[in-house]
Amino acid sequence: MKTESPKDEMSFLDHLEELRWHLIRSVLAIVIVATIAFIFKDFIFDVLLFGPKNKDFITYRWFCSISQSLGQGSSFCVEELPFRIQSRTVAGQFSAHLWTSVLSGFIVSFPYIIFEFWKFISPGLYEKERKNARGFIFIASLLFFIGVLFGYYIVTPLSINFLGNYTVSSEIFNDFDLSSYIGLLRASVLASGIIFELPIIIYFLTRVGIVTPQFLRKNRKISLVLVLSLSAIITPPDIASQIIVSIPILILYEASIIISKIVTKNQNKALKDV
Repeated sequence: MKTESPKDEMSFLDHLEELRWHLIRSVLAIVIVATIAFIFKDFIFDVLLFGPKNKDFITYRWFCSISQSLGQGSSFCVEELPFRIQSRTVAGQFSAHLWTSVLSGFIVSFPYIIFEFWKFISPGLYEKERKNARGFIFIASLLFFIGVLFGYYIVTPLSINFLGNYTVSSEIFNDFDLSSYIGLLRASVLASGIIFELPIIIYFLTRVGIVTPQFLRKNRKISLVLVLSLSAIITPPDIASQIIVSIPILILYEASIIISKIVTKNQNKALKDV
């Protein structure tokens, strides 16, 4: 039988008070990092944000080298990104500066936010469960940062290259608004970061009995359609970009099936020991 027991039960108001302090500390961490990012705006904007709009960005060089090595010549080489970025509102640049700093604060502070989340839920777990999930913060943070890097180095350049070169007439020149450009980059980075948390999400859904390995395997075809649809949403509407984005998502889905199977196996084993 189980000899461990959760920590002493707390009232509903005590839980709310505890949650409030976890949220306050998380927000404080975001504010601190956002303040630092606000100060280093030259690096944030000129190097990071506007990096993918330069034709010598490392991703474009990768694709060009791969294209040449496959005998495709310069078909995937970026010769020009014919667009400009402008700000058409009075507070446009300040607003972009402020919210980009907040986004930077959230991304960099993500491990601490996960730590606070774990501190909030861990008292309700048994000692054995806490030990088994000891690497939760590291794995969740690693997956998130891999997703962010994937969004920045793969999804964002593909989208900017496609949309920056797309035109319906030679009479029209692309002048992208600053908020639109940052919005595309923000959506690509955050969406990829969240998508890469799929194994963690499946882990918790399996633990509470919402999904099972059998369910995930049975609905693999439906999941494939959803993955392709999701890829179409966060990438430009060309087949090559959608395939590139779909591959890691499908790998994550297969990894989630394995994780769900392990969780189910451990739960069944624990029931037999009762």
